[in-house]
Amino acid sequence: MDVTFKVRRFNPEADSPAPYWQEYDLEMPEAGTVLDGLIQIREEVDGGLTLRCSCRSSICGSCGMRINGKAGLACNQSLQNTMPKDGGPIVVEPMGNMNVIKDLVTDMQMHWDKVRQVEPWLQNSGPEPENEYIASNEDMLHLNGVMGCIMCGACVSDCTALEVDKNFLGPAALAKAYRFVADPRDDADAKRLGALDQYGGMWDCTRCMLCNDVCPKSVAPMDRIMSLRDKAIESGLDKTYGARHAQFFAKSVKHSGWLDELKLPIFSFGIFNIIELIKMIPLAIRSQRAGKVPPIFHKKRPGAEYVTRIFEKVESRKQ
Repeated sequence: MDVTFKVRRFNPEADSPAPYWQEYDLEMPEAGTVLDGLIQIREEVDGGLTLRCSCRSSICGSCGMRINGKAGLACNQSLQNTMPKDGGPIVVEPMGNMNVIKDLVTDMQMHWDKVRQVEPWLQNSGPEPENEYIASNEDMLHLNGVMGCIMCGACVSDCTALEVDKNFLGPAALAKAYRFVADPRDDADAKRLGALDQYGGMWDCTRCMLCNDVCPKSVAPMDRIMSLRDKAIESGLDKTYGARHAQFFAKSVKHSGWLDELKLPIFSFGIFNIIELIKMIPLAIRSQRAGKVPPIFHKKRPGAEYVTRIFEKVESRKQ
Protein backbone atom coordinates (compact mmCIF):
# COMPACT_ATOMS: atom_id res chain seq x y z
CA MET A 1 0.00 0.00 0.00
CA ASP A 2 1.12 3.57 -0.70
CA VAL A 3 1.63 5.65 2.45
CA THR A 4 2.70 9.26 2.88
CA PHE A 5 4.27 10.46 6.13
CA LYS A 6 4.43 14.13 7.03
CA VAL A 7 7.09 14.42 9.73
CA ARG A 8 7.92 17.46 11.83
CA ARG A 9 11.70 17.78 11.75
CA PHE A 10 14.09 19.77 13.93
CA ASN A 11 17.87 19.82 13.88
CA PRO A 12 19.46 21.88 16.69
CA GLU A 13 22.82 21.77 14.89
CA ALA A 14 21.53 23.48 11.75
CA ASP A 15 22.77 26.95 10.87
CA SER A 16 19.28 28.36 11.56
CA PRO A 17 17.57 25.74 13.73
CA ALA A 18 13.81 25.87 13.31
CA PRO A 19 11.11 23.20 12.99
CA TYR A 20 10.00 22.28 9.49
CA TRP A 21 7.85 19.66 7.78
CA GLN A 22 9.10 16.94 5.47
CA GLU A 23 7.05 14.39 3.54
CA TYR A 24 8.03 10.83 2.62
CA ASP A 25 6.20 8.51 0.19
CA LEU A 26 6.56 4.81 0.97
CA GLU A 27 5.36 1.46 -0.25
CA MET A 28 4.45 -0.62 2.83
CA PRO A 29 2.61 -3.84 3.74
CA GLU A 30 -0.95 -3.36 4.99
CA ALA A 31 -0.07 -4.97 8.32
CA GLY A 32 2.59 -2.33 9.04
CA THR A 33 2.61 0.20 11.86
CA VAL A 34 3.55 3.85 12.04
CA LEU A 35 6.81 2.83 13.72
CA ASP A 36 7.55 0.41 10.88
CA GLY A 37 7.16 3.31 8.47
CA LEU A 38 9.43 5.63 10.42
CA ILE A 39 12.10 2.95 10.69
CA GLN A 40 11.85 2.32 6.94
CA ILE A 41 12.35 6.04 6.32
CA ARG A 42 15.40 6.09 8.57
CA GLU A 43 16.96 2.96 7.08
CA GLU A 44 16.10 3.38 3.40
CA VAL A 45 15.31 7.02 2.69
CA ASP A 46 16.71 9.48 5.24
CA GLY A 47 19.30 8.25 7.71
CA GLY A 48 19.17 11.57 9.55
CA LEU A 49 15.63 11.04 10.88
CA THR A 50 15.88 10.73 14.66
CA LEU A 51 13.41 8.83 16.84
CA ARG A 52 13.30 6.57 19.88
CA CYS A 53 12.14 2.95 19.81
CA SER A 54 13.01 -0.31 21.51
CA CYS A 55 10.60 -3.19 22.17
CA ARG A 56 8.15 -2.50 19.31
CA SER A 57 5.50 -4.23 21.46
CA SER A 58 3.86 -1.44 23.50
CA ILE A 59 5.88 -2.36 26.58
CA CYS A 60 8.80 0.05 26.89
CA GLY A 61 7.02 3.29 25.98
CA SER A 62 10.04 4.61 24.08
CA CYS A 63 8.26 5.46 20.82
CA GLY A 64 5.86 8.01 22.27
CA MET A 65 5.00 10.78 19.80
CA ARG A 66 2.03 12.67 18.39
CA ILE A 67 0.33 10.97 15.47
CA ASN A 68 -2.34 12.94 13.62
CA GLY A 69 -2.39 15.43 16.49
CA LYS A 70 -2.79 12.87 19.27
CA ALA A 71 -0.13 11.36 21.53
CA GLY A 72 0.44 7.62 21.48
CA LEU A 73 2.90 4.84 20.77
CA ALA A 74 4.01 4.55 17.16
CA CYS A 75 4.44 0.79 17.54
CA ASN A 76 0.77 0.10 18.24
CA GLN A 77 -0.69 2.45 15.62
CA SER A 78 -1.54 0.34 12.57
CA LEU A 79 -1.33 2.01 9.19
CA GLN A 80 -4.86 0.94 8.24
CA ASN A 81 -6.38 2.61 11.32
CA THR A 82 -4.11 5.67 11.20
CA MET A 83 -4.27 6.73 7.57
CA PRO A 84 -6.76 9.60 7.10
CA LYS A 85 -9.88 8.60 5.19
CA ASP A 86 -9.34 11.42 2.72
CA GLY A 87 -6.06 9.85 1.67
CA GLY A 88 -3.93 12.55 3.25
CA PRO A 89 -0.58 11.95 4.94
CA ILE A 90 -0.01 10.49 8.38
CA VAL A 91 1.19 13.47 10.41
CA VAL A 92 3.91 12.68 12.96
CA GLU A 93 5.26 15.15 15.54
CA PRO A 94 7.29 15.00 18.75
CA MET A 95 5.34 14.87 22.01
CA GLY A 96 4.03 18.12 23.47
CA ASN A 97 4.81 19.92 26.73
CA MET A 98 8.46 18.86 26.48
CA ASN A 99 11.50 20.37 24.81
CA VAL A 100 12.46 18.79 21.50
CA ILE A 101 16.00 17.42 21.36
CA LYS A 102 15.94 16.46 17.70
CA ASP A 103 13.15 15.50 15.28
CA LEU A 104 10.81 13.13 17.17
CA VAL A 105 12.93 12.85 20.32
CA THR A 106 11.88 14.94 23.31
CA ASP A 107 13.58 15.67 26.62
CA MET A 108 11.73 13.59 29.25
CA GLN A 109 13.52 15.17 32.22
CA MET A 110 10.52 17.29 33.23
CA HIS A 111 8.32 14.20 33.20
CA TRP A 112 10.71 12.22 35.42
CA ASP A 113 11.24 15.14 37.81
CA LYS A 114 7.50 15.37 38.44
CA VAL A 115 7.22 11.62 39.04
CA ARG A 116 10.07 11.77 41.58
CA GLN A 117 8.32 14.71 43.27
CA VAL A 118 5.48 12.44 44.49
CA GLU A 119 8.00 10.08 46.15
CA PRO A 120 6.99 6.95 44.17
CA TRP A 121 8.11 4.33 46.65
CA LEU A 122 6.42 2.44 49.46
CA GLN A 123 6.58 4.21 52.82
CA ASN A 124 5.70 2.38 56.02
CA SER A 125 6.65 3.61 59.49
CA GLY A 126 5.70 0.37 61.24
CA PRO A 127 8.07 -2.37 62.35
CA GLU A 128 9.81 -4.19 59.55
CA PRO A 129 7.98 -7.46 58.81
CA GLU A 130 9.81 -10.76 59.12
CA ASN A 131 9.17 -11.68 55.47
CA GLU A 132 7.40 -9.06 53.36
CA TYR A 133 4.56 -6.56 53.44
CA ILE A 134 1.40 -8.41 52.46
CA ALA A 135 -1.50 -6.93 50.49
CA SER A 136 -4.74 -8.76 49.74
CA ASN A 137 -5.48 -10.05 46.26
CA GLU A 138 -8.45 -7.67 46.07
CA ASP A 139 -6.23 -4.66 46.82
CA MET A 140 -3.65 -5.68 44.25
CA LEU A 141 -6.30 -6.26 41.58
CA HIS A 142 -7.51 -2.71 42.24
CA LEU A 143 -3.98 -1.37 41.84
CA ASN A 144 -3.25 -3.48 38.79
CA GLY A 145 -4.64 -0.91 36.38
CA VAL A 146 -2.52 2.01 37.55
CA MET A 147 0.53 -0.23 37.95
CA GLY A 148 0.29 -0.90 34.22
CA CYS A 149 1.72 2.56 33.48
CA ILE A 150 4.83 2.30 31.28
CA MET A 151 5.81 5.97 31.76
CA CYS A 152 5.64 6.68 28.03
CA GLY A 153 4.65 10.30 28.68
CA ALA A 154 1.67 10.34 26.29
CA CYS A 155 -0.64 11.75 28.97
CA VAL A 156 1.94 14.41 29.85
CA SER A 157 2.29 15.34 26.19
CA ASP A 158 -1.40 16.13 25.73
CA CYS A 159 -2.22 17.53 29.20
CA THR A 160 -3.96 20.88 28.67
CA ALA A 161 -3.45 21.98 32.29
CA LEU A 162 0.29 21.37 32.04
CA GLU A 163 0.36 23.30 28.78
CA VAL A 164 -0.69 26.52 30.53
CA ASP A 165 0.97 25.91 33.92
CA LYS A 166 4.29 24.05 34.08
CA ASN A 167 4.00 23.89 37.86
CA PHE A 168 1.20 21.32 37.55
CA LEU A 169 2.39 17.85 38.50
CA GLY A 170 0.70 16.30 35.52
CA PRO A 171 -1.37 13.14 35.05
CA ALA A 172 1.45 10.58 35.10
CA ALA A 173 2.86 11.78 38.44
CA LEU A 174 -0.58 12.05 40.03
CA ALA A 175 -1.57 8.59 38.85
CA LYS A 176 1.67 7.28 40.35
CA ALA A 177 0.84 9.08 43.61
CA TYR A 178 -2.54 7.38 43.69
CA ARG A 179 -0.83 4.00 43.28
CA PHE A 180 0.77 4.48 46.71
CA VAL A 181 -2.09 6.29 48.45
CA ALA A 182 -4.35 3.36 47.53
CA ASP A 183 -1.78 0.75 48.58
CA PRO A 184 -2.74 -0.64 52.03
CA ARG A 185 0.93 -1.27 52.82
CA ASP A 186 1.75 2.44 52.60
CA ASP A 187 0.93 4.54 55.69
CA ALA A 188 2.05 7.97 54.42
CA ASP A 189 -1.39 8.97 53.11
CA ALA A 190 -1.67 12.10 55.24
CA LYS A 191 1.73 13.32 54.09
CA ARG A 192 1.09 12.46 50.44
CA LEU A 193 -2.39 13.97 50.28
CA GLY A 194 -1.22 17.08 52.11
CA ALA A 195 1.47 17.65 49.50
CA LEU A 196 -0.95 17.02 46.63
CA ASP A 197 -3.44 19.48 48.16
CA GLN A 198 -1.13 22.37 47.30
CA TYR A 199 -0.86 24.57 44.20
CA GLY A 200 0.11 22.47 41.22
CA GLY A 201 -1.38 19.32 42.73
CA MET A 202 -4.54 17.27 42.26
CA TRP A 203 -6.94 20.23 42.19
CA ASP A 204 -5.28 21.82 39.14
CA CYS A 205 -6.52 19.13 36.76
CA THR A 206 -9.16 20.58 34.42
CA ARG A 207 -10.78 17.18 33.73
CA CYS A 208 -10.45 17.46 29.96
CA MET A 209 -10.04 13.65 29.82
CA LEU A 210 -7.31 13.80 27.17
CA CYS A 211 -4.93 11.83 29.42
CA ASN A 212 -7.48 9.00 29.59
CA ASP A 213 -8.00 9.20 25.86
CA VAL A 214 -4.35 8.93 24.83
CA CYS A 215 -3.08 6.44 27.45
CA PRO A 216 -2.01 3.27 25.57
CA LYS A 217 -2.38 1.14 28.71
CA SER A 218 -5.81 2.32 29.90
CA VAL A 219 -4.38 3.57 33.18
CA ALA A 220 -7.05 6.32 33.22
CA PRO A 221 -4.94 8.99 34.98
CA MET A 222 -7.85 11.42 35.31
CA ASP A 223 -9.91 8.81 37.16
CA ARG A 224 -7.02 8.36 39.62
CA ILE A 225 -6.85 12.12 40.14
CA MET A 226 -10.57 12.19 40.94
CA SER A 227 -10.04 9.37 43.44
CA LEU A 228 -7.22 11.32 45.09
CA ARG A 229 -9.58 14.27 45.50
CA ASP A 230 -12.21 12.04 47.13
CA LYS A 231 -9.65 10.63 49.53
CA ALA A 232 -8.39 14.12 50.37
CA ILE A 233 -11.89 15.38 51.25
CA GLU A 234 -12.64 12.22 53.24
CA SER A 235 -9.44 12.75 55.23
CA GLY A 236 -10.46 16.29 56.18
CA LEU A 237 -8.62 18.25 53.50
CA ASP A 238 -11.74 20.09 52.47
CA LYS A 239 -10.84 23.77 52.93
CA THR A 240 -8.88 24.44 49.74
CA TYR A 241 -10.46 26.23 46.78
CA GLY A 242 -10.56 23.01 44.80
CA ALA A 243 -12.22 21.00 47.56
CA ARG A 244 -14.84 23.66 48.22
CA HIS A 245 -15.44 23.97 44.47
CA ALA A 246 -16.04 20.22 44.13
CA GLN A 247 -18.29 20.04 47.20
CA PHE A 248 -20.51 22.94 46.16
CA PHE A 249 -20.67 21.66 42.58
CA ALA A 250 -22.04 18.33 43.79
CA LYS A 251 -24.34 19.97 46.35
CA SER A 252 -25.84 22.31 43.76
CA VAL A 253 -26.47 19.60 41.15
CA LYS A 254 -27.91 17.26 43.79
CA HIS A 255 -30.36 19.91 44.99
CA SER A 256 -31.55 21.51 41.76
CA GLY A 257 -30.47 19.18 38.94
CA TRP A 258 -27.97 21.70 37.53
CA LEU A 259 -25.13 23.93 38.61
CA ASP A 260 -25.69 27.33 40.22
CA GLU A 261 -22.82 29.05 38.40
CA LEU A 262 -23.38 32.39 40.09
CA LYS A 263 -22.76 31.01 43.57
CA LEU A 264 -19.97 28.63 42.56
CA PRO A 265 -17.07 31.15 42.81
CA ILE A 266 -18.49 32.60 46.04
CA PHE A 267 -18.55 29.22 47.77
CA SER A 268 -15.25 28.12 46.18
CA PHE A 269 -13.23 31.14 47.34
CA GLY A 270 -15.32 32.08 50.37
CA ILE A 271 -17.62 35.06 50.70
CA PHE A 272 -15.00 37.04 52.63
CA ASN A 273 -12.14 36.36 50.19
CA ILE A 274 -12.57 39.73 48.50
CA ILE A 275 -9.27 39.58 46.57
CA GLU A 276 -10.09 36.36 44.73
CA LEU A 277 -13.63 37.50 44.02
CA ILE A 278 -12.34 40.78 42.57
CA LYS A 279 -10.09 38.76 40.24
CA MET A 280 -13.26 37.20 38.81
CA ILE A 281 -14.63 40.56 37.64
CA PRO A 282 -12.88 40.53 34.20
CA LEU A 283 -14.28 37.03 33.59
CA ALA A 284 -17.74 38.22 34.59
CA ILE A 285 -17.48 41.13 32.14
CA ARG A 286 -16.41 38.85 29.28
CA SER A 287 -19.27 36.48 30.14
CA GLN A 288 -21.71 39.39 30.13
CA ARG A 289 -20.58 40.47 26.67
CA ALA A 290 -20.90 36.92 25.38
CA GLY A 291 -24.39 36.55 26.85
CA LYS A 292 -23.32 33.78 29.21
CA VAL A 293 -24.11 35.32 32.60
CA PRO A 294 -26.05 32.79 34.72
CA PRO A 295 -29.47 33.73 36.10
CA ILE A 296 -29.59 35.53 39.47
CA PHE A 297 -32.44 33.35 40.71
CA HIS A 298 -31.46 29.69 40.52
CA LYS A 299 -34.45 27.36 40.16
CA LYS A 300 -34.78 23.60 40.19
CA ARG A 301 -34.87 21.82 36.85
CA PRO A 302 -37.90 19.64 36.09
CA GLY A 303 -37.10 16.12 37.22
CA ALA A 304 -34.42 17.27 39.69
CA GLU A 305 -35.70 14.72 42.17
CA TYR A 306 -34.35 11.93 39.96
CA VAL A 307 -30.89 13.49 40.04
CA THR A 308 -31.16 13.72 43.83
CA ARG A 309 -31.98 10.01 44.03
CA ILE A 310 -28.87 9.17 42.01
CA PHE A 311 -26.70 11.14 44.43
CA GLU A 312 -28.36 9.49 47.44
CA LYS A 313 -27.87 6.03 45.97
CA VAL A 314 -24.17 6.65 45.30
CA GLU A 315 -23.68 8.15 48.77
CA SER A 316 -25.37 5.17 50.44
CA ARG A 317 -22.95 2.80 48.70
CA LYS A 318 -19.98 4.69 50.13
CA GLN A 319 -21.22 4.25 53.72
